Amino acid sequence: MRRPMHNAFFFSISARSGSPAMIHPHRRALRTALAAAACCALLLAGCGGDADSGKSAEAPPAAPIVQGRQLRFPPNHPQLALLTTVPATAASGLTVELPARLVWNEERTQRIYPPFGGRITAIGADVGQSVKPGTLLARIASPDFGQAQADTAKAQVDVGLSRKNLQRQRELFDAGIIARKDLEQAEADSARAQAEAARAAARTSLYGAGSAVNQQLGITSGIAGVVVERNLNPGQEVRPDQSGPGVPALFVVTDPSSLWVQIDAKEGDVASLRPGAGFTLQVAAYPGENFAGRVTAAADFIDPNTRTIKIRGLVANADRRLKGEMLATAQVKEAMQGTVVPAGAVTLDGTRHTVYVQTQPGVFEPREVVPAHMGPAEVVLARGLAVGEQVVAQNALLLARLFTMAREDAAPATAQPAGRATSGAAGK
Repeated sequence: MRRPMHNAFFFSISARSGSPAMIHPHRRALRTALAAAACCALLLAGCGGDADSGKSAEAPPAAPIVQGRQLRFPPNHPQLALLTTVPATAASGLTVELPARLVWNEERTQRIYPPFGGRITAIGADVGQSVKPGTLLARIASPDFGQAQADTAKAQVDVGLSRKNLQRQRELFDAGIIARKDLEQAEADSARAQAEAARAAARTSLYGAGSAVNQQLGITSGIAGVVVERNLNPGQEVRPDQSGPGVPALFVVTDPSSLWVQIDAKEGDVASLRPGAGFTLQVAAYPGENFAGRVTAAADFIDPNTRTIKIRGLVANADRRLKGEMLATAQVKEAMQGTVVPAGAVTLDGTRHTVYVQTQPGVFEPREVVPAHMGPAEVVLARGLAVGEQVVAQNALLLARLFTMAREDAAPATAQPAGRATSGAAGK
Protein backbone atom coordinates (compact mmCIF):
# COMPACT_ATOMS: atom_id res chain seq x y z
CA MET A 1 0.00 0.00 0.00
CA ARG A 2 2.88 2.37 0.63
CA ARG A 3 4.70 1.77 -2.59
CA PRO A 4 2.26 3.60 -4.80
CA MET A 5 2.36 6.59 -2.47
CA HIS A 6 6.16 6.62 -2.63
CA ASN A 7 6.11 6.48 -6.39
CA ALA A 8 3.59 9.34 -6.56
CA PHE A 9 5.80 11.46 -4.31
CA PHE A 10 8.85 10.64 -6.41
CA PHE A 11 7.26 11.62 -9.64
CA SER A 12 5.93 14.79 -8.06
CA ILE A 13 9.39 15.86 -6.87
CA SER A 14 10.87 14.97 -10.20
CA ALA A 15 8.33 17.06 -12.08
CA ARG A 16 9.01 20.08 -9.84
CA SER A 17 12.75 19.69 -10.20
CA GLY A 18 12.41 20.04 -13.96
CA SER A 19 14.95 17.27 -14.71
CA PRO A 20 13.94 15.51 -17.90
CA ALA A 21 16.01 12.53 -17.08
CA MET A 22 13.98 11.76 -14.06
CA ILE A 23 10.55 11.86 -15.90
CA HIS A 24 9.19 8.50 -16.96
CA PRO A 25 8.77 8.11 -20.76
CA HIS A 26 5.07 7.32 -20.47
CA ARG A 27 4.47 10.46 -18.42
CA ARG A 28 6.27 12.53 -21.02
CA ALA A 29 3.91 11.24 -23.73
CA LEU A 30 0.88 11.97 -21.55
CA ARG A 31 2.12 15.51 -20.91
CA THR A 32 2.52 16.10 -24.63
CA ALA A 33 -1.03 14.87 -25.30
CA LEU A 34 -2.46 17.12 -22.60
CA ALA A 35 -0.68 20.14 -24.08
CA ALA A 36 -2.08 19.36 -27.54
CA ALA A 37 -5.59 18.96 -26.11
CA ALA A 38 -5.30 22.34 -24.36
CA CYS A 39 -4.32 24.01 -27.63
CA CYS A 40 -7.28 22.44 -29.41
CA ALA A 41 -9.58 23.59 -26.64
CA LEU A 42 -8.28 27.15 -26.98
CA LEU A 43 -8.82 27.04 -30.75
CA LEU A 44 -12.37 25.68 -30.35
CA ALA A 45 -13.13 28.32 -27.76
CA GLY A 46 -11.96 31.02 -30.15
CA CYS A 47 -14.08 29.60 -32.96
CA GLY A 48 -17.08 29.33 -30.69
CA GLY A 49 -16.71 32.97 -29.70
CA ASP A 50 -16.65 34.05 -33.33
CA ALA A 51 -19.80 32.00 -34.07
CA ASP A 52 -21.58 33.49 -31.09
CA SER A 53 -20.62 36.98 -32.16
CA GLY A 54 -21.99 36.22 -35.68
CA LYS A 55 -25.24 34.96 -34.22
CA SER A 56 -25.63 38.05 -32.08
CA ALA A 57 -24.99 40.22 -35.15
CA GLU A 58 -27.80 38.41 -37.05
CA ALA A 59 -30.29 38.29 -34.17
CA PRO A 60 -33.96 38.44 -35.30
CA PRO A 61 -35.84 41.70 -34.72
CA ALA A 62 -38.12 42.04 -31.76
CA ALA A 63 -41.68 40.79 -32.31
CA PRO A 64 -44.59 43.24 -32.38
CA ILE A 65 -46.59 43.50 -29.17
CA VAL A 66 -50.27 43.99 -28.43
CA GLN A 67 -51.29 46.85 -26.16
CA GLY A 68 -55.01 46.97 -25.67
CA ARG A 69 -56.54 46.91 -29.15
CA GLN A 70 -53.36 48.04 -30.88
CA LEU A 71 -50.49 46.10 -32.41
CA ARG A 72 -47.19 47.98 -32.09
CA PHE A 73 -44.16 47.26 -34.27
CA PRO A 74 -40.59 48.17 -33.24
CA PRO A 75 -39.03 50.91 -35.39
CA ASN A 76 -37.66 49.73 -38.76
CA HIS A 77 -39.32 46.34 -38.43
CA PRO A 78 -38.96 44.51 -41.78
CA GLN A 79 -42.65 43.55 -41.91
CA LEU A 80 -43.69 47.20 -41.99
CA ALA A 81 -42.58 47.33 -45.62
CA LEU A 82 -45.27 44.73 -46.46
CA LEU A 83 -48.13 46.69 -44.87
CA THR A 84 -48.99 49.27 -47.51
CA THR A 85 -51.50 51.87 -46.32
CA VAL A 86 -53.81 54.20 -48.25
CA PRO A 87 -56.23 56.89 -47.02
CA ALA A 88 -59.96 56.21 -47.07
CA THR A 89 -61.78 58.49 -49.52
CA ALA A 90 -65.32 59.83 -49.59
CA ALA A 91 -67.80 57.88 -51.73
CA SER A 92 -69.60 60.21 -54.12
CA GLY A 93 -70.19 58.02 -57.16
CA LEU A 94 -69.24 54.45 -57.87
CA THR A 95 -69.05 52.54 -61.14
CA VAL A 96 -70.41 49.04 -60.68
CA GLU A 97 -69.56 46.30 -63.17
CA LEU A 98 -72.20 43.62 -63.71
CA PRO A 99 -72.13 40.51 -65.95
CA ALA A 100 -74.32 40.80 -69.03
CA ARG A 101 -75.23 38.84 -72.15
CA LEU A 102 -76.46 40.02 -75.55
CA VAL A 103 -79.54 38.27 -76.98
CA TRP A 104 -81.88 38.88 -79.89
CA ASN A 105 -84.52 41.54 -79.57
CA GLU A 106 -87.55 39.29 -79.16
CA GLU A 107 -89.88 42.12 -80.16
CA ARG A 108 -88.26 41.98 -83.60
CA THR A 109 -87.61 38.25 -83.82
CA GLN A 110 -89.64 35.44 -85.41
CA ARG A 111 -89.10 31.77 -84.62
CA ILE A 112 -90.66 29.57 -87.27
CA TYR A 113 -91.94 26.07 -86.44
CA PRO A 114 -93.66 23.55 -88.79
CA PRO A 115 -97.49 24.00 -88.75
CA PHE A 116 -98.00 20.61 -90.45
CA GLY A 117 -96.04 17.39 -90.59
CA GLY A 118 -94.15 16.49 -93.74
CA ARG A 119 -90.81 16.27 -95.51
CA ILE A 120 -88.48 19.12 -96.51
CA THR A 121 -88.24 19.28 -100.29
CA ALA A 122 -86.46 22.61 -100.81
CA ILE A 123 -84.63 25.29 -98.81
CA GLY A 124 -84.85 28.87 -100.00
CA ALA A 125 -82.78 30.80 -97.43
CA ASP A 126 -79.64 30.31 -95.39
CA VAL A 127 -77.99 31.90 -92.36
CA GLY A 128 -76.96 35.50 -92.92
CA GLN A 129 -79.41 36.12 -95.75
CA SER A 130 -81.63 39.20 -95.59
CA VAL A 131 -85.33 38.49 -96.08
CA LYS A 132 -88.57 40.41 -96.39
CA PRO A 133 -92.13 39.54 -95.36
CA GLY A 134 -93.31 36.69 -97.63
CA THR A 135 -89.83 35.49 -98.61
CA LEU A 136 -89.86 31.71 -99.14
CA LEU A 137 -87.60 30.00 -96.59
CA ALA A 138 -88.39 26.33 -97.25
CA ARG A 139 -90.98 24.08 -98.83
CA ILE A 140 -92.55 21.00 -97.24
CA ALA A 141 -94.43 18.15 -98.91
CA SER A 142 -97.19 17.67 -96.33
CA PRO A 143 -100.15 15.24 -96.58
CA ASP A 144 -101.67 16.99 -93.58
CA PHE A 145 -101.58 20.27 -95.42
CA GLY A 146 -103.08 18.51 -98.44
CA GLN A 147 -105.98 17.43 -96.24
CA ALA A 148 -106.49 21.04 -95.21
CA GLN A 149 -106.50 22.08 -98.87
CA ALA A 150 -109.08 19.34 -99.65
CA ASP A 151 -111.27 20.54 -96.79
CA THR A 152 -111.22 24.02 -98.26
CA ALA A 153 -112.18 22.73 -101.72
CA LYS A 154 -115.04 20.62 -100.32
CA ALA A 155 -116.32 23.54 -98.28
CA GLN A 156 -116.49 25.67 -101.39
CA VAL A 157 -118.47 22.90 -103.18
CA ASP A 158 -120.86 22.73 -100.22
CA VAL A 159 -121.42 26.50 -100.49
CA GLY A 160 -122.47 26.19 -104.12
CA LEU A 161 -124.81 23.30 -103.39
CA SER A 162 -126.41 25.08 -100.44
CA ARG A 163 -127.06 28.17 -102.55
CA LYS A 164 -128.83 26.17 -105.25
CA ASN A 165 -130.93 24.38 -102.65
CA LEU A 166 -131.87 27.69 -101.08
CA GLN A 167 -132.95 29.04 -104.44
CA ARG A 168 -135.26 26.07 -105.04
CA GLN A 169 -136.77 26.32 -101.59
CA ARG A 170 -137.61 29.96 -102.16
CA GLU A 171 -139.34 29.18 -105.45
CA LEU A 172 -141.37 26.38 -103.82
CA PHE A 173 -142.27 28.63 -100.90
CA ASP A 174 -143.43 31.37 -103.25
CA ALA A 175 -145.63 28.79 -105.02
CA GLY A 176 -147.11 27.74 -101.68
CA ILE A 177 -145.81 24.18 -101.96
CA ILE A 178 -143.55 24.10 -98.82
CA ALA A 179 -143.90 25.59 -95.41
CA ARG A 180 -141.85 28.53 -94.10
CA LYS A 181 -139.86 26.31 -91.79
CA ASP A 182 -138.42 24.41 -94.75
CA LEU A 183 -137.28 27.69 -96.28
CA GLU A 184 -135.69 28.76 -93.01
CA GLN A 185 -133.88 25.42 -92.76
CA ALA A 186 -132.40 25.91 -96.24
CA GLU A 187 -131.27 29.41 -95.34
CA ALA A 188 -129.51 28.07 -92.20
CA ASP A 189 -127.78 25.30 -94.16
CA SER A 190 -126.48 27.81 -96.69
CA ALA A 191 -125.15 30.09 -93.94
CA ARG A 192 -123.33 27.19 -92.24
CA ALA A 193 -121.77 26.11 -95.53
CA GLN A 194 -120.49 29.63 -96.19
CA ALA A 195 -119.02 29.86 -92.68
CA GLU A 196 -117.21 26.55 -93.04
CA ALA A 197 -115.84 27.57 -96.43
CA ALA A 198 -114.56 30.84 -94.99
CA ARG A 199 -112.84 29.03 -92.11
CA ALA A 200 -111.16 26.49 -94.37
CA ALA A 201 -110.03 29.14 -96.81
CA ALA A 202 -108.58 31.28 -94.02
CA ARG A 203 -106.62 28.33 -92.69
CA THR A 204 -104.98 27.51 -96.00
CA SER A 205 -104.44 31.13 -97.01
CA LEU A 206 -102.58 31.64 -93.73
CA TYR A 207 -99.80 29.50 -95.21
CA GLY A 208 -99.96 31.00 -98.70
CA ALA A 209 -101.92 28.22 -100.40
CA GLY A 210 -104.48 28.71 -103.15
CA SER A 211 -107.51 26.62 -104.13
CA ALA A 212 -105.41 23.83 -105.66
CA VAL A 213 -104.72 20.65 -103.72
CA ASN A 214 -100.97 20.03 -104.16
CA GLN A 215 -99.80 19.26 -100.58
CA GLN A 216 -96.98 21.79 -101.01
CA LEU A 217 -96.57 23.95 -97.90
CA GLY A 218 -94.37 27.03 -98.21
CA ILE A 219 -92.57 28.31 -95.08
CA THR A 220 -92.23 32.08 -95.43
CA SER A 221 -90.84 34.92 -93.33
CA GLY A 222 -93.32 37.16 -91.58
CA ILE A 223 -90.92 40.05 -90.85
CA ALA A 224 -88.04 41.84 -92.50
CA GLY A 225 -84.66 40.93 -91.09
CA VAL A 226 -81.80 38.46 -91.29
CA VAL A 227 -81.85 34.68 -91.00
CA VAL A 228 -79.72 33.96 -87.92
CA GLU A 229 -80.58 30.26 -87.44
CA ARG A 230 -81.43 27.37 -89.75
CA ASN A 231 -82.11 23.98 -88.21
CA LEU A 232 -83.29 21.79 -91.11
CA ASN A 233 -81.92 19.91 -94.10
CA PRO A 234 -83.44 18.63 -97.37
CA GLY A 235 -85.36 15.40 -96.87
CA GLN A 236 -85.77 15.96 -93.12
CA GLU A 237 -89.06 14.89 -91.57
CA VAL A 238 -90.75 17.50 -89.41
CA ARG A 239 -93.82 17.37 -87.17
CA PRO A 240 -95.96 20.10 -85.62
CA ASP A 241 -95.29 18.76 -82.12
CA GLN A 242 -91.60 19.66 -82.57
CA SER A 243 -92.09 23.14 -81.17
CA GLY A 244 -92.03 24.98 -77.90
CA PRO A 245 -89.38 25.82 -75.28
CA GLY A 246 -86.18 23.86 -75.65
CA VAL A 247 -86.90 22.76 -79.23
CA PRO A 248 -84.91 24.53 -81.95
CA ALA A 249 -87.00 26.38 -84.52
CA LEU A 250 -86.69 25.63 -88.22
CA PHE A 251 -85.68 29.23 -88.85
CA VAL A 252 -84.99 32.25 -86.67
CA VAL A 253 -85.37 35.61 -88.38
CA THR A 254 -84.54 38.80 -86.50
CA ASP A 255 -83.83 42.46 -87.00
CA PRO A 256 -80.30 42.86 -85.55
CA SER A 257 -80.35 46.67 -85.61
CA SER A 258 -81.04 46.51 -81.86
CA LEU A 259 -80.27 43.85 -79.25
CA TRP A 260 -81.48 43.01 -75.79
CA VAL A 261 -79.02 43.01 -72.89
CA GLN A 262 -79.63 40.51 -70.08
CA ILE A 263 -77.99 41.83 -66.88
CA ASP A 264 -77.58 39.88 -63.63
CA ALA A 265 -77.84 42.52 -60.90
CA LYS A 266 -77.34 42.23 -57.17
CA GLU A 267 -79.99 43.32 -54.71
CA GLY A 268 -78.09 46.47 -53.83
CA ASP A 269 -77.83 47.52 -57.50
CA VAL A 270 -81.54 47.40 -58.33
CA ALA A 271 -82.14 51.03 -57.33
CA SER A 272 -79.75 52.19 -60.05
CA LEU A 273 -81.25 49.93 -62.74
CA ARG A 274 -84.83 51.09 -62.96
CA PRO A 275 -86.53 51.29 -66.38
CA GLY A 276 -85.18 54.24 -68.28
CA ALA A 277 -81.78 54.28 -66.53
CA GLY A 278 -78.70 54.31 -68.75
CA PHE A 279 -75.65 52.08 -68.63
CA THR A 280 -72.44 51.49 -70.58
CA LEU A 281 -71.70 48.19 -72.26
CA GLN A 282 -68.23 46.76 -72.89
CA VAL A 283 -67.41 43.60 -74.87
CA ALA A 284 -64.14 41.73 -75.25
CA ALA A 285 -64.30 41.90 -79.05
CA TYR A 286 -63.87 45.69 -79.00
CA PRO A 287 -61.55 46.62 -76.12
CA GLY A 288 -61.67 50.23 -75.08
CA GLU A 289 -65.03 50.91 -76.77
CA ASN A 290 -68.25 51.69 -74.94
CA PHE A 291 -71.80 51.08 -76.17
CA ALA A 292 -74.65 53.05 -74.64
CA GLY A 293 -77.65 51.09 -73.40
CA ARG A 294 -80.95 51.77 -71.65
CA VAL A 295 -82.86 49.68 -69.10
CA THR A 296 -86.28 48.63 -70.41
CA ALA A 297 -87.56 46.16 -67.78
CA ALA A 298 -86.66 44.64 -64.40
CA ALA A 299 -87.86 41.39 -62.85
CA ASP A 300 -89.90 41.41 -59.63
CA PHE A 301 -88.23 38.34 -58.14
CA ILE A 302 -84.76 37.08 -57.25
CA ASP A 303 -83.36 34.06 -59.05
CA PRO A 304 -83.02 31.41 -56.28
CA ASN A 305 -80.05 29.76 -58.02
CA THR A 306 -77.85 32.82 -58.57
CA ARG A 307 -79.43 35.22 -56.03
CA THR A 308 -79.53 37.91 -58.70
CA ILE A 309 -82.29 39.98 -60.29
CA LYS A 310 -82.74 39.84 -64.07
CA ILE A 311 -82.54 43.25 -65.74
CA ARG A 312 -83.33 43.71 -69.44
CA GLY A 313 -81.80 46.53 -71.44
CA LEU A 314 -81.70 47.66 -75.04
CA VAL A 315 -78.61 48.64 -77.05
CA ALA A 316 -78.51 50.04 -80.59
CA ASN A 317 -76.68 47.95 -83.19
CA ALA A 318 -77.19 49.70 -86.51
CA ASP A 319 -73.74 48.69 -87.78
CA ARG A 320 -74.31 45.08 -86.63
CA ARG A 321 -70.96 44.90 -84.83
CA LEU A 322 -72.55 43.36 -81.76
CA LYS A 323 -73.63 39.75 -82.06
CA GLY A 324 -76.18 37.66 -80.25
CA GLU A 325 -74.97 35.61 -77.24
CA MET A 326 -71.92 37.83 -76.75
CA LEU A 327 -70.75 38.10 -73.15
CA ALA A 328 -70.39 41.67 -71.96
CA THR A 329 -69.90 43.84 -68.90
CA ALA A 330 -72.47 46.46 -68.00
CA GLN A 331 -71.11 49.48 -66.13
CA VAL A 332 -73.64 51.33 -63.99
CA LYS A 333 -73.09 54.62 -62.17
CA GLU A 334 -74.40 54.46 -58.61
CA ALA A 335 -74.64 57.28 -56.06
CA MET A 336 -73.03 56.15 -52.80
CA GLN A 337 -72.47 57.62 -49.34
CA GLY A 338 -69.69 56.56 -46.97
CA THR A 339 -66.01 55.83 -47.45
CA VAL A 340 -64.19 53.94 -50.19
CA VAL A 341 -61.27 51.56 -49.54
CA PRO A 342 -59.53 48.96 -51.72
CA ALA A 343 -61.14 45.53 -51.73
CA GLY A 344 -57.94 43.99 -50.30
CA ALA A 345 -58.27 46.13 -47.15
CA VAL A 346 -61.44 44.37 -45.94
CA THR A 347 -61.15 40.99 -44.21
CA LEU A 348 -64.00 38.69 -43.21
CA ASP A 349 -64.09 36.91 -39.86
CA GLY A 350 -67.28 34.91 -39.68
CA THR A 351 -69.93 37.54 -40.38
CA ARG A 352 -67.83 40.54 -39.34
CA HIS A 353 -65.94 42.73 -41.79
CA THR A 354 -62.74 44.31 -40.49
CA VAL A 355 -60.18 46.83 -41.71
CA TYR A 356 -56.86 47.65 -40.04
CA VAL A 357 -56.17 51.33 -39.39
CA GLN A 358 -52.70 52.80 -38.83
CA THR A 359 -53.15 55.34 -36.03
CA GLN A 360 -49.45 56.31 -35.99
CA PRO A 361 -46.31 54.95 -37.65
CA GLY A 362 -45.96 51.29 -36.75
CA VAL A 363 -49.18 51.17 -34.70
CA PHE A 364 -52.27 49.38 -36.07
CA GLU A 365 -55.70 48.65 -34.68
CA PRO A 366 -58.63 46.62 -36.07
CA ARG A 367 -61.86 48.42 -36.94
CA GLU A 368 -65.17 46.64 -37.53
CA VAL A 369 -67.00 48.13 -40.54
CA VAL A 370 -70.32 47.74 -42.35
CA PRO A 371 -70.00 47.45 -46.17
CA ALA A 372 -72.60 49.15 -48.36
CA HIS A 373 -71.21 47.76 -51.61
CA MET A 374 -68.48 45.23 -52.30
CA GLY A 375 -66.93 45.34 -55.75
CA PRO A 376 -63.96 43.50 -57.23
CA ALA A 377 -61.65 46.51 -56.84
CA GLU A 378 -63.27 48.83 -54.28
CA VAL A 379 -65.54 48.51 -51.27
CA VAL A 380 -67.90 51.23 -50.03
CA LEU A 381 -68.23 51.27 -46.24
CA ALA A 382 -71.40 52.67 -44.72
CA ARG A 383 -70.09 52.82 -41.12
CA GLY A 384 -66.95 52.24 -39.10
CA LEU A 385 -64.34 54.33 -40.91
CA ALA A 386 -63.78 58.06 -41.37
CA VAL A 387 -62.50 59.80 -44.46
CA GLY A 388 -58.72 60.23 -44.40
CA GLU A 389 -57.89 57.40 -42.02
CA GLN A 390 -54.98 55.24 -43.16
CA VAL A 391 -56.01 51.63 -43.82
CA VAL A 392 -53.81 48.65 -44.67
CA ALA A 393 -54.48 47.96 -48.35
CA GLN A 394 -52.06 45.07 -48.88
CA ASN A 395 -51.32 42.04 -46.69
CA ALA A 396 -54.19 42.78 -44.31
CA LEU A 397 -54.46 39.03 -43.66
CA LEU A 398 -50.82 39.04 -42.52
CA LEU A 399 -51.66 41.73 -40.01
CA ALA A 400 -54.67 39.75 -38.79
CA ARG A 401 -52.42 36.74 -38.27
CA LEU A 402 -49.89 38.84 -36.36
CA PHE A 403 -52.66 40.09 -34.09
CA THR A 404 -53.68 36.51 -33.32
CA MET A 405 -50.12 35.33 -32.69
CA ALA A 406 -49.33 38.30 -30.45
CA ARG A 407 -52.42 37.69 -28.35
CA GLU A 408 -51.56 33.99 -28.03
CA ASP A 409 -48.02 34.84 -26.91
CA ALA A 410 -49.27 37.43 -24.42
CA ALA A 411 -51.86 35.12 -22.84
CA PRO A 412 -49.39 32.80 -20.95
CA ALA A 413 -47.36 35.80 -19.77
CA THR A 414 -50.38 37.43 -18.17
CA ALA A 415 -51.50 34.14 -16.66
CA GLN A 416 -48.07 33.32 -15.06
CA PRO A 417 -48.14 35.86 -12.15
CA ALA A 418 -51.59 34.71 -11.12
CA GLY A 419 -50.33 31.13 -10.95
CA ARG A 420 -47.37 32.14 -8.72
CA ALA A 421 -49.64 34.09 -6.37
CA THR A 422 -51.87 31.09 -6.03
CA SER A 423 -48.97 28.80 -5.20
CA GLY A 424 -47.64 31.31 -2.64
CA ALA A 425 -50.96 31.53 -0.95
CA ALA A 426 -51.12 27.79 -0.78
CA GLY A 427 -47.67 27.72 0.78
CA LYS A 428 -48.77 30.16 3.45
